[in-house]
Amino acid sequence: MALVAVVAVVWLLIAQPWRGAAAESAPESPAPKPTATQAAATDLPVPGTVTPSATPTPEPTAEVTAEPSVTASASPGATPTAKPCVARDVAVEALSDQDTYEPGQNPQLSIQLTNNGATDCTLNVGTSGQAFTIVSGNDVWWRSTDCQTEPSDMVVLLAAGQSVASAAPLTWDRTRSSVSTCADSDRQSAPGGGASYHFSVEIGGIASTQSKQILLY
Repeated sequence: MALVAVVAVVWLLIAQPWRGAAAESAPESPAPKPTATQAAATDLPVPGTVTPSATPTPEPTAEVTAEPSVTASASPGATPTAKPCVARDVAVEALSDQDTYEPGQNPQLSIQLTNNGATDCTLNVGTSGQAFTIVSGNDVWWRSTDCQTEPSDMVVLLAAGQSVASAAPLTWDRTRSSVSTCADSDRQSAPGGGASYHFSVEIGGIASTQSKQILLY
């Protein structure tokens, strides 16, 4: 098994469109394969992962999810003229649908990013640059990249002040991940009973400054 405006729409990081608010900067042209794609204002992808079953199955299409109200469309052929975003201007936040989860409830994870800079900038928000990580203390329990499938690039234009989030979340099934257990249906389950876990994200080479705590029961 183991996304891109305070104006009204971020991304991150695992493979569906993101929600954002921004206008396309150029007419789109066909993009036949998942290589670097540039778009002014975008629908961002969510990293696909292999679920622990006999047959690898990609995660539901998604993006860095959240609450933006305006949806911007991807423009594969567009070529933003803005400079690449720098970490000091972009805030990346790890989001979860709840703070606590009862037995049988799986955390829904997503990403939100905001361009706090004074100018527009471009960022690769494709699944190739997205990473979701869950730890308990110093123990890394789960990484979205362990079982990620078909990672791809997607370069988008983030308007100054724009905040966007993935349109669909990535689900953690409360098990331990590793590259050797992607198709294993008998993976170790994460302890509950009020156990504390911390969720962090990274997108386009920019990591969240704080982790999000979640409790499992």
